[in-house]
Amino acid sequence: MDYNDFNKKIIEEFRANGGKVGGMFAGAPMLLLTTTGAKSGKQHTVPLVHTTDGDRLVVIASKGGAPSHPHWYRNVVASPNVAIERGTETFQAKATVHPSGPERDRLYAAQARLMPNFAEYEKQTTRKIPVVTFERQR
Repeated sequence: MDYNDFNKKIIEEFRANGGKVGGMFAGAPMLLLTTTGAKSGKQHTVPLVHTTDGDRLVVIASKGGAPSHPHWYRNVVASPNVAIERGTETFQAKATVHPSGPERDRLYAAQARLMPNFAEYEKQTTRKIPVVTFERQR
């Protein structure tokens, strides 16, 4: 599967339908995250499911339980200022990385309760899957 093509189709559908997508992500809370490439300096946009914690958006860097972190995560670590599209709204946000610890565990467990596949991803890899929170910049 070519993930770039897969993501491109989701991004197009998201933007054409006010933030809603069908298929395997129908009904899932989704956002588009635009990061600055850690190496390239270019803008990269990826669709991600999320939950909320107060005013923060919460995303898990699971990469489907793969042994390595997703590219977007490395970009966020290098440059935490991002753009987020949620529904029909676009805004600037600041990322905070939670690689381990009680806050990471609490946020991960909360999302895994709502989306059990995240509990499965944890079982598929030996890496500690990080959590990233995003706060809107005012």
